[in-house]
Amino acid sequence: MKNTSNRLNIAVYCASSSKVDSAYIDAAQSLGDIFAEEKVHAIFGAGHSGLMGAFADAVIAKEGTITGVIPAFMIENNWHHSQLEQLIITDTMHERKARMAQLADAAVALPGGCGTLEELLEVITWKQLNLFCKPIIIVNIKDYFAPLLAMLEKAVSEQFMHPEHRKLWEVVSSPDAVLSAIRNTLNKKETDSNFAVV
Repeated sequence: MKNTSNRLNIAVYCASSSKVDSAYIDAAQSLGDIFAEEKVHAIFGAGHSGLMGAFADAVIAKEGTITGVIPAFMIENNWHHSQLEQLIITDTMHERKARMAQLADAAVALPGGCGTLEELLEVITWKQLNLFCKPIIIVNIKDYFAPLLAMLEKAVSEQFMHPEHRKLWEVVSSPDAVLSAIRNTLNKKETDSNFAVV
């Protein structure tokens, strides 16, 4: 789906766990505040707890716009955020991820567990294959993603990936840097690179 307005639609991947360090919750809230203030339309996994819940609560509190995308079985388990005006219900997890990517002009990863890491790595893979030609931003709060970034560097150093593939994502250290990183990437047209032929 092409964005025909100047409004950015940004997908956010993040944890549903509420037992994590408060710094991660604070970062999610901060990103939600920024999105609402900057009139960014948020797209997320529609969860009510953890970073997902904190992010959504912040967007809603400041009267921002947000769309949740969630599979039906999660609705049946009451895992969804109940205050969303826009909720898209999918049949499967695969459909959920594809729908979020389709709606988004960029993808942002906050810290999270297996689900978040899987979403991030999948969208990086899609970008490598020219299926998701949009910015991908990793928000490295408290150096959370350092082991993953080291693994990706190892993949490059051992030639499982090309050095050019480092451009598939950008790393920032705080929510404050997310929108400028996305806009800079869009302005440079780096998303037009054909990583599939590298």
